[in-house]
Amino acid sequence: MLKHPIPPLYDPDSRILILGSFPSPKSRQTGFFYGHPQNRFWKVMAHVLGWTYEKAGISSDTPGEIFLPGSVPEKSAMLHSSHVAVWDTIASCDITGASDASITNVVPNDLSLILESADIRQIYCNGSKSHELYMKYIMPNTGRKAVKLPSTSPANAACSLEKLISSWSILREPPVEP
Repeated sequence: MLKHPIPPLYDPDSRILILGSFPSPKSRQTGFFYGHPQNRFWKVMAHVLGWTYEKAGISSDTPGEIFLPGSVPEKSAMLHSSHVAVWDTIASCDITGASDASITNVVPNDLSLILESADIRQIYCNGSKSHELYMKYIMPNTGRKAVKLPSTSPANAACSLEKLISSWSILREPPVEP
């Protein structure tokens, strides 16, 4: 059984919570979310949040150009400044590699730490497995629904980056009260 090694990323100003399923081997190795270089999460978020060089505090010759954060501090800064929290639905499980289909013996994460200290207005799940597990294990305790978004995983290669950005653009809408 593997235990989730990455703490949640959030602060009291977080308004949106994005939940994955469980960290991939690459994310567990790097110690941060969406660590596989082919996972499109960071590209999608940079576009959806309008994370420009200016917002990142970096000079650019092209005003409005999207800045793709590469380091953990850059990624954290983008999420914090956009009031986005990130964690996963699973605290521990058995999993083969990064295959969500292989997940068994699930112990869900306790989201109360985030939900009691931040004014989370909307919860989104990155992919079907995260949403399935949220609805089965977490929603009965929180009473809060989550919106399922298409997975940014490289395993979801049939979904283009453009389609992901379009689907994930729902994050731009003002969060509703829980």
